[in-house]
This record gives sequence, C-alpha cells and structure tokens, in this order.
Amino acid sequence: MLNGQFPPFRSVQSMLAIPQPDGARTLVSRISGAIKDQIAEGVYPPGARLPSSRALAADLGVSRTTVTAAYEQLAAEGYLEARQGARPQVPKGLKVEPPVTRRDVEAIPARLSAFGRRLADLPRQHRPAADAPVADFRYGDLAASDFPMLMWKRAVDAAILRRPSRLQYGDPSGSPELRSALQGYLWRARGLRCDPDQIVVVNGSQQGLDLCVRLLLDPGEPAVIEDPCYAAARDVLLAAGARLVPRAVDREGMLTERLPPARLAYVTPSHQFPLGSVMSASRRQDLLAWARTCGAYVIEDDYDGEYRYDVAPIPTLQTLDGARNVIYLGTVSKTLSPALRLGYLVVPPALAPAFRAAKRLADRHTPGLEQEALADLIAGGAYERHVRRVRRRNGERRAALLTALRARFRDGVRVVGAEAGLHVVAWFTRFPMDREAMLVAAARAAGVGVYPVTPLYDPASASGRPDHPGLVLGYASLDGRDIARGVERLAAAIEGVAAGRPPRTG
Repeated sequence: MLNGQFPPFRSVQSMLAIPQPDGARTLVSRISGAIKDQIAEGVYPPGARLPSSRALAADLGVSRTTVTAAYEQLAAEGYLEARQGARPQVPKGLKVEPPVTRRDVEAIPARLSAFGRRLADLPRQHRPAADAPVADFRYGDLAASDFPMLMWKRAVDAAILRRPSRLQYGDPSGSPELRSALQGYLWRARGLRCDPDQIVVVNGSQQGLDLCVRLLLDPGEPAVIEDPCYAAARDVLLAAGARLVPRAVDREGMLTERLPPARLAYVTPSHQFPLGSVMSASRRQDLLAWARTCGAYVIEDDYDGEYRYDVAPIPTLQTLDGARNVIYLGTVSKTLSPALRLGYLVVPPALAPAFRAAKRLADRHTPGLEQEALADLIAGGAYERHVRRVRRRNGERRAALLTALRARFRDGVRVVGAEAGLHVVAWFTRFPMDREAMLVAAARAAGVGVYPVTPLYDPASASGRPDHPGLVLGYASLDGRDIARGVERLAAAIEGVAAGRPPRTG
C-alpha cells in the first residue's frame, strides 16, 4: 500500500472513477495514461521510483496483472525503466512536456492555405434548425413516408447477393451498371443523349459542383452566377477564389445580354433557385453562344427537374448544346433521399478523363452498394414509377400550400416559382424589406420554420434586390394538414407584426 510512502495516484484513481464513453479506453490504458500525466506534471520526476505492481494494484483495487501490463506499456514507450526485482523508475534523462490543455490548443492560430483562408472567411449561409412544432417549411427536406422503404430494401438485398466474394475498389466514375441505367433514364426523362463514359457518379450534387470548380477554374478567374443563387454553389466558387459575376434573374431566368467573358457559368435553367423561373429559349441560346465564343463551360444544375406541374418538360441545355460546353448535374436527393448522397455529372467527352482522375483522388469512388441498388431500380422501371408517385404527392402538397396562402393572405402575398420543383417563394407585398427578419422571428416564435430569401442574393450586388420580404417555403416534407396549420400560424404571426404586437409562442 502507498500510505504516504509514494506520491498519491490521484490522477489514476480519478480516471478509474470516471465512466469512459463506449468503453473506448481499457483499464490498462487508463492507468498508464494517468501515470504518464503524473510524470509530465513532475509528481514523479526523472529518477523517481514508482510503487511496486503489487502495492499499486492493492491501492487501486485492480489485479496485479493489470498494473504490470500498464507498467510494461510505459516501459515500451520509454517512460519507465524496469529491472527484475526492483520498482519501476522514471529514466533520469527523460524530458517530458507538461500535458497540453484545451486552452493551450485553442490559443494556437490556424495555419491555413489560401484555399483554407477563403473557406474560413465565407459568410455562414447554413440555415439554422428551426424549432417548428407546427410546420417546418425547410426546402430540400423530403417526407419520410415518401421514401420507398420496401423497394429500396429489396434492391439493396439483391445487390448484396450479387456482390463478388472478394472486396475490391470500384470504378471512380461509378459502376458501369448505374452509368448505363442513367444513360437510358436521362434520355427518357430529360431528352438528354450521352454515352455512359460521359457520366461520373458523385457523392451528391455538392461534390459534383466542387469537382467542376476545382478542375475548370483558377483563383482570380471570373465565374457567372445567378442572383439570387444557390448559396452552396456560390460558396464553392468563393472558396476556389473565383471572381463572381452576379446576373439578375427575372421571369425568363438569368439575364444573358452582354455577358462578360468568363471561365464558368453556374445556372439552374429548368427551375431557377430560388425564384423558380424557367430560362426562356432565346436566353438559353444566348448563353450557349456566349459559352462557345469565350470558351466557357456552363454548369447546368437540374436539381429538381423531375417535378413539373403546370408546364411541359423543358429541354436541357446539354441537349441543345450537343455536349460541347455544358456540364449537366443531376441528383436523387429530391426523388429518393438527401441522405443517400448520390448524384451524377454528364461531362463533355474531352473532360471525362480529368473528372475520372479527380474523383479517384477525392474519395476513390462512391459507395458501390447504393449504386448497384439504384441501377436495379432504374433498369427495372421501379425508380420512374416511384418518381411519378412522389410527383403526384408533391403536386397535392403544392396545391394545398397555394390554396392556404391565397385564402389567408389574398392580395398581400405574391407567389413565384410554383410551376415546378418542391418550393415556392412568397413575397409579402404589404411590408417593406426591412421587416423580413421580424417576420421570420415571429413565425418561428409561433412554431413555424420559415427561411428568408435575402441570404441567397449576392451581398456585393445592388441590382435586382427585392423591395419586399420574401420567404422560401419548401413543402415536400409536410402533409396537407401540416401545411394548412403552418400557413394559419404564419398568417397570425405576420398579422401580429403588422399590428406591432410582440411574437406569441405556442
């Protein structure tokens, strides 16, 4: 026993008393770690002897074997010298730095590359999680009930049974089966013609955007974007050091007259995000002619092209361009689940080798099991049946939202972007722009999650800024009853703002 003969092992006893998460540390490592801390703190200076394994085991209430193993570990790391028949000793020449505290670590400045500094300086665009017990109109979310659980389980089970007996890396471009299935699907659904070798499967559209920008843009070069624009696309360009050229959006999509020379253009022509306009045929031709003239590439983000309600399907830019200057970006995040992280690029043939190499360096390949399951669903027609089913359901949700907005706000709201997609933008025309934050706060206090449109505008551009508050209202994760209740609470909250009443919770 120690009984004052040796410095007390307070650190060891404390560590033994604290529950360890998930059993991550064994008893041996906890004891050796605590002894190591005491050596660093000078409790046991160089040349000092530690208790015998028998004495320390009795003091801690553990087996002697456990203490012996801890001592052996410390000896292997050079913290102790052990001789037969003698107590372990701290080596006389041992130099140990004091343990580093969290405060010490936080005081060390980050040493980042230019890319890292640009990334750290980006304005935070992440939408806060709303406490929305009544309804959360978060755009991008889908209803859990829409996910084809049984269909997906069967496809995954079948893919597991087909997998080869040996485990191996997959093709960086994506599985041949999925790329072949996507080729047929894109021709049927979007009129897009391509070879499987032009398709690169990515971990969601965000990775696709990142690969495009890294491969095609050098820091300081100009890139054309819509204004307002998908915030994550703008962030990717800013992090890459692009010089942004924002272009205003109207009912015919992005303005294309007198576009300056640039390396890239990022557009959402089939359902502009967030305003929902469809790029007109003349502007599509103008954009493609501009790209050919200045040697630019156009990234066509078709993020929700499967959802069209009041308009006929619009040909893709890639179809009109003949695969020369357009990179088509698609995803299953809006049809199956954002959690699957499955997207795809259709690139011009000349770019395919570079994209394959970049994908291999980024993450080697997209997980194969999900690819094979999706390939089965597409090849067998189940995926398109599912898309038709969820398009019908989302059409009903859209109708419920439009009906509720018209009933409660009448001419006090102007809704845009309802012809397609999974969200609308509601402009509240009776309020000045400086009331937007107040409207959002009042809605959230009433249990309704809403998201302002202002953060999606380029902060450096003064053209095309709205005169009235706007809310981006997603409806794909809600049922008709939740939509009606949410709009009712939203209307009450906005009426309170108009009357000067403080937000009412509950």
